[in-house]
Amino acid sequence: MRLLVWGTAVVAYVLAVVGRSALAATGVTAAQRFDVSAATLSLLAVGSLAVYAALQIPAGVLVDRFGARRLIAGGAVLVAVGQAILALAPSFPVAVIGRVLAGAGDAVTFVSILRLVPTWFAPRRVPLVNQLSGILGQLGQAVSAIPLAALVVSDGWTAAYLSAAGVTGLVAATAFLILHEGPEGNRRPAPATADIARGTSAGSATAPWRDDRPAPATADIARGTSAGSATAPWRDNTVRLGFWCHVASPFSGNVWGLLWGFPFLVAGEHLPGDLARLLTSGVVVVNVVIGPLFGLASGRFPHRRVALIAGSVVAQVVAWSLVLSWPGTVPWPVLVGLVVILGSGGSASLVAFDVARSAVAPSQVGRASGVVNVGGFISSLLVVALVGVLLDLQGAGAPADWTTTAFRVAMAVHVPVALVGLAGMALASRRVRQRAGGRVAPEPVPIR
Repeated sequence: MRLLVWGTAVVAYVLAVVGRSALAATGVTAAQRFDVSAATLSLLAVGSLAVYAALQIPAGVLVDRFGARRLIAGGAVLVAVGQAILALAPSFPVAVIGRVLAGAGDAVTFVSILRLVPTWFAPRRVPLVNQLSGILGQLGQAVSAIPLAALVVSDGWTAAYLSAAGVTGLVAATAFLILHEGPEGNRRPAPATADIARGTSAGSATAPWRDDRPAPATADIARGTSAGSATAPWRDNTVRLGFWCHVASPFSGNVWGLLWGFPFLVAGEHLPGDLARLLTSGVVVVNVVIGPLFGLASGRFPHRRVALIAGSVVAQVVAWSLVLSWPGTVPWPVLVGLVVILGSGGSASLVAFDVARSAVAPSQVGRASGVVNVGGFISSLLVVALVGVLLDLQGAGAPADWTTTAFRVAMAVHVPVALVGLAGMALASRRVRQRAGGRVAPEPVPIR
């Protein structure tokens, strides 16, 4: 039963990601269909991301209150409606409305899965199952890059997006019938103190969760994490650390898959369309391969979670610097290396949820996950918009004017944003260590 419930939730997430990333492989068609510039086109992605980021904390509050079933099914309905509007939009402003609705539906889905998984799976399995959820969900990028894009070419924009809307609506109905909280519900107790599960203390990383451990009611109140407060998790230093980890790690892969990867490869690096689509969706393949390794490492070595994330971010900075400074056309093996490293960012970003989840009571998991998820989508939104603006400022607003130089200048914005994220991680990590100094309980660190 647990696999059926989890699988249904993941399929809903796949279709939410299709709605999110559909413009990655159809962006050129969208620009021509609505006759807009690069900066204006980016509004279609930015509008969806802005709604997604703005709704993360409210989504966490709603899922903690109403449960994952209603949020996942309702989110799928919104995505379906948004895709239908985008299919039939007679003008660009109407298309933006469709993207906003799709973004709203997408916003509640993954947070709801993060809330659902701990009620069905043993605590030591949660990091791995969360990784698998994110990995499988990102197959939506591959669906957008290959079959949806092919359907746009063969049957036209309207037929392709209406098909996506219909499938999503069917999954919404299925989710409402099948999903429910697991047998464990919210009964699993939280760590004895806030410091035990910070992931920065010494102790056995493989110690099992002890179900007879009392819940930290007084500790939660002292930390301001009572169930009724929507913003309470933000007050926890470890949740803020998870937020900064998520700011830094996934945005390059998101920007690549959401909008600018395919145009960069085709117009900037002059790759054939089929190869460019393959590399655009390659981030998903990388996630499938290495995501479970990140999940296992997160569960086994919780005190190394931040270092794992930082390693991915540093690798992304190095990879972008190499590609953007390459003299002449970048060889395709180097671009494959970039895709592999960008894919590691998606896996690393899911570890950020483990960082935050380790510090809060089970009743706060939705809120804490929402706070963390805001981070990566703020940085993604910022970079998606800046790439479009920088192209426009260079006189390369229309697809016909996109050049290698213009794209390299525009895509260089990835590097400073990643460095800001790394700085935020360093400062937040320091605060966690200072806060925990001398007060770490002697009990083993539980895997959650």
